[in-house]
Amino acid sequence: MAKRDYYEILGISKSAAADEIKKAYRKVAIQFHPDKNQGNKEAEEKFKEAAEAYEVLSDSTKKAHYDRFGHSRQGSGGGGHHMNMDDIFSQFGDIFGGGGGSPFDSFFGGGGGGSRQRKGSNLRIKLKLNLEEIATGVEKKIKVNRLVRADGVTFKTCPTCQGSGQVRKVVNTMLGQMVSATTCSTCGGAGQSIDKRPSGVDSSGLVSKEDMISVRIPAGVSDGMQLSMSGKGNEAPGGGIPGDLLILIEEQEDKQLKRDGSNLIFDLHISFVDAAIGMSAEVPSIGGKVRIKIEPGTQSGKILRLRGKGLKDINGYGTGDQLIYINVWTPKKLSPEEKAKLESLRSSVNFQPHPDENEKGFFERMKESFN
Repeated sequence: MAKRDYYEILGISKSAAADEIKKAYRKVAIQFHPDKNQGNKEAEEKFKEAAEAYEVLSDSTKKAHYDRFGHSRQGSGGGGHHMNMDDIFSQFGDIFGGGGGSPFDSFFGGGGGGSRQRKGSNLRIKLKLNLEEIATGVEKKIKVNRLVRADGVTFKTCPTCQGSGQVRKVVNTMLGQMVSATTCSTCGGAGQSIDKRPSGVDSSGLVSKEDMISVRIPAGVSDGMQLSMSGKGNEAPGGGIPGDLLILIEEQEDKQLKRDGSNLIFDLHISFVDAAIGMSAEVPSIGGKVRIKIEPGTQSGKILRLRGKGLKDINGYGTGDQLIYINVWTPKKLSPEEKAKLESLRSSVNFQPHPDENEKGFFERMKESFN
């Protein structure tokens, strides 16, 4: 069965802003939430479907990839379709506020607050890469200050919520009794609080520690792309699930090669003499210089292509090319001797195109004149 369009699932257009996407997801999630539709498998599937759509459309990189390829070629840029219910509920900290529990905790006796593990906060770092590193992929060792559970810390069951992570209250209404459940303010939903903690440890039992983390960067990443390392963020209070390490790629500008997607561009400036009679030249490329041939009669603006000399596609769809843009340079200042030489050539029959000859014949005569 074909997947439904993500925009259709959330009822939004492709031009929807981030706030509109979040608002639309909140509406659909509430409508089909399992706490509200207990035992309804169809509602559960629609709930998961909406979470998958939001997981992709709320991420600018994944959204751009989806807009370009749709479902058929999502690869690493797609995501979402492997989410389980714990992954989905972890989104709710951003969508509904709080620690990631169900938005129905305040209306129903069931729900997520205390029954789900808390997750540590994510860490974000910027990583600068040069063009060579992007072309081949690279392994970097980086220092990260993370919050980890301190040695010597002990915990006890929270006396306020008795370990449930929630404080519940029964309210009598005209429709009968309604159970209100909110996250415990004493333990923050962890169900436990610190019993003993050494000096220098924060109120959550965590301490800052510098870790050396090895990060493998795949070939073909681009500026602004964000990579995620699961479990390498801050640890959660009380031994919950560690957060993630989010790595933002910053691409350093190369002095000679410019990037255009998977292609590389180099501007080669040559004189009009070289353009007329031809030449060979060395140009920079990934992995070292390469020699190219400039054919006689090459015009300014001509593009030469070195196939496979570009960058690998991050999703494995081949390798780009290196494009060499030919720019014929005309000198602005000439010596009297140079000017006289050019003046003598101006009226030469060899420098006037013949109506019955092609361009190749014209430049062959030019070459003979310079020889």
